[in-house]
Amino acid sequence: MKIKMYEVREDEKKAIARVAGELGVEVAVSGDILTPQEARTLAGTDGVSTLGRTAVNRELLDSLKEAGVGYVSTRTIGYNHMDVAYAAQVGIRLCNANYPPYGVAEFTIMLMLLALRKYKPAMWRQGVNDYSLVGLQGRELRNMTVGVMGTGKIGRAVIQDLAGFGCPILAYDPYPAKDLGDKVNYVDAETLYKNSDIITLHIPLMDSTRHMINREVISRMKKGVVIVNASRGELTDIEALTEGIETEQIGALAMDVFEDENGIYHESRINDIIRNRKMAYIRQFPNVVLTQHMAFYTDANTDSMVECGIRGIVEMKEKGSCASELHP
Repeated sequence: MKIKMYEVREDEKKAIARVAGELGVEVAVSGDILTPQEARTLAGTDGVSTLGRTAVNRELLDSLKEAGVGYVSTRTIGYNHMDVAYAAQVGIRLCNANYPPYGVAEFTIMLMLLALRKYKPAMWRQGVNDYSLVGLQGRELRNMTVGVMGTGKIGRAVIQDLAGFGCPILAYDPYPAKDLGDKVNYVDAETLYKNSDIITLHIPLMDSTRHMINREVISRMKKGVVIVNASRGELTDIEALTEGIETEQIGALAMDVFEDENGIYHESRINDIIRNRKMAYIRQFPNVVLTQHMAFYTDANTDSMVECGIRGIVEMKEKGSCASELHP
């Protein structure tokens, strides 16, 4: 079996070699995104694997179909960059990745603490030998009510971690988990917005959840609410978040993701002029922490993403299905 992997990072190559050897498959690698033009050169390749920068849209799927490629995996949990319905229509099978939720959960807790303890302005001062304390008084997580939006694998892991801080935890999910016991109090979304000091997002991006955090919703939150997003940037309306910071309705914002981050995050732009004005403006606030979509980025998760990316293709072809196969 022949597989070609795109958007491959250096840190993935050791795992690729290991998994390819274990499964006995031939794997070629490229650091580039997969384009329709490139796809037309893949005759004889059984499957391809990408990350999130490749748009697996109609044009690309048509080119893959023309080349005889039958399987596509994304080494990400999110798959909003893939046209699942059209892939099924043309007979190309898709799958996504899974990885343990602990790395993202721990990173989420870190973002909360960075925001509560005003780490960003403290770091700025340290850089110029300003060791004053004025304006740096923080708050303690144990005294905050935390609202967790979404209690899938990552949301549940966040709740488990938060339990050790002793803070009250509210949760919203259309399908409440029955085994979280007394760690969490499930409420409707409006109750969570109204009563949470911190709100953390762990909901998948769908048409129904795009910009779910908007001006109207923010206006119903507590004054000074802390919003944390290590899920998908498109869950929030960045203009509404900016307005919330400016009016102090939002007390702090900590985001590992950003809408329209493609072409910026995971690349070095150190000598470039970045023309994303929304990002450029909001990141200058002292109470806004932005990280470069790295919550997932641990050794364990990298290995898991590579494993899923290769094994998913192999199992779909040889066994007829895989655990993470995507369906319309």
